[in-house]
Amino acid sequence: MQFATAHCCYSRSPARNMVFQDLTPFNMYRYRLETFTESRLTEWTHVPFTGQSVDNSACGTPPLPWDITIEVPPMFQDFTKKVPVPHTAAAKRCHKCKGRGKYRCSQCAGKGKLKCLSCGGRGLSHGNKRCIQCGGSGSKRCGPCLGRGTRSCHVCKTSGQLLFYIQLTIKWTNNIFEQVADQQIGLPVTLFSNVTGQNVFTDENYQVYPIISFPDTLIDHISHQGVQEHRDKFGRTMCILQQRQTIELIPVTKVQVQWKGQEHSYFVYGTESNVHAPDYPGKCHCNIL
Repeated sequence: MQFATAHCCYSRSPARNMVFQDLTPFNMYRYRLETFTESRLTEWTHVPFTGQSVDNSACGTPPLPWDITIEVPPMFQDFTKKVPVPHTAAAKRCHKCKGRGKYRCSQCAGKGKLKCLSCGGRGLSHGNKRCIQCGGSGSKRCGPCLGRGTRSCHVCKTSGQLLFYIQLTIKWTNNIFEQVADQQIGLPVTLFSNVTGQNVFTDENYQVYPIISFPDTLIDHISHQGVQEHRDKFGRTMCILQQRQTIELIPVTKVQVQWKGQEHSYFVYGTESNVHAPDYPGKCHCNIL
């Protein structure tokens, strides 16, 4: 009844008066493999130098990226952290302002004024009257530099110097392989992404192995495919910290009914009891624009 009510063009009469003929249960399984990986990337970066301490090479030998100890966040959650590589810092003159803390305004070429667009720089508007916009001067104060001809350096925040260092970016990613064992019962497996089931199997370890001898042999094949895919994809380019594979039982029931002497069927699936009834009887064919 709720299914019919949720669709404006579906009549409630079939839901009230249809006669149930048969209920056929199916065990549909969803396999999920999670591979929690860590990757590290180094690159030069800089921040304004305001007198902070400089950890340069004189303080020690810079460590290699994977030699830096970093606390691992909770497993199977995406997270990114950026830290400076020890002993790689150096204070240098700002490349943008050449150490002056400010630079010439490119908008007005350092003049502090711009030609008045209203009068074209003549100081006179239509009818040879004094231009209201510029007061007859033919120019207006430059907005970006406020008439100063120079602009504060946004790179060094007017300090004139930058602190350069190597930044290490650590990225933890939960990579997911998920697939439903399709038993070809007429229910599109894409619908299962919106429902949940009951967890019947969990295996978590540094490295998991393909499942064998599961009651549904499709799960054996899917598990082998997922494990091999993640091993090939992440085993050489990233550090695999942990893997977890689960099997979820999603309840599905095919319902056979009769209404007005004709046979019909629909599916009820997931713990949410969602309904899939593309051939629901008693629906109109109106077009809502």
